[in-house]
Amino acid sequence: MKRLGLIAGGGDLPLAIARRCEAEGRPVFVIRLAGFADAHLNRWPGADFGMAEIGGILKALKAQDCGSVCLAGNVSRPDFKTLKPDLKGASLLPGIVAAATKGDDALLRKILSVFEAEGFAVEGADDILGGDMLPPGALGRLAPTLEQIADLKKALHVAEKAGELDIGQGAVVVDGLVLAVEAQEGTDAMLSRVAGLPADLRGGPGAPKGALGKAPKPIQDLRVDMPVIGARTIELAATAGLAGVGGQAGRLILIDRAAIIAAADRLGLFVWGETE
Repeated sequence: MKRLGLIAGGGDLPLAIARRCEAEGRPVFVIRLAGFADAHLNRWPGADFGMAEIGGILKALKAQDCGSVCLAGNVSRPDFKTLKPDLKGASLLPGIVAAATKGDDALLRKILSVFEAEGFAVEGADDILGGDMLPPGALGRLAPTLEQIADLKKALHVAEKAGELDIGQGAVVVDGLVLAVEAQEGTDAMLSRVAGLPADLRGGPGAPKGALGKAPKPIQDLRVDMPVIGARTIELAATAGLAGVGGQAGRLILIDRAAIIAAADRLGLFVWGETE
């Protein structure tokens, strides 16, 4: 089994991938992106690199005989003027900057092409994690009401439309009203923003309302940017007064399915996989 080169940004997804490789006996080498990667990734073989040290990253992956790479985790768009590229990075930076002006999806495609041009296969996090995807219907003991389903469907529709414009992957709808659309701040920050809205616009303790919907951007490469939820997503949704969280069945990665179910059941939220 060829060693996986895990290009790790922030969040729990890179950790989940590394743990899955370990459980399956697959060798993994972690490229920890400076300023983003979780310190817990230090338990696996790897190396630390800045975002623009592309030559060093490629050299390290080849030295470890990695046959494929997986790009996973949160990485904020950098200020390109402050990057410190190595020689390879400097040669590629103009093309990367040009791609970035066309949006995040174009930027990701450009970065993927760099690894593919060097002979690496690109694996999606969903392929590595296997069955850890949102199933159809209820995940946990609660199912949404008809009104909550309507809110979730609208949130997913809004997320998809925002994705067409390369904006984000999530939206919050309560009583048919769009309260928030995810942009560069990410899902956690969006939910925190919803929690700060006036109480009459959202649900609250004992009377949750509405839903968070997460959907992949129609234009994006799902090998890199499949939407993700974890137990923290459920906790923040509860704090925001929402009744539940959902996505398209088979197109939303679950970070620790058991923890998500436990959090949803404890906090009284539904988690729903939409099929229509």
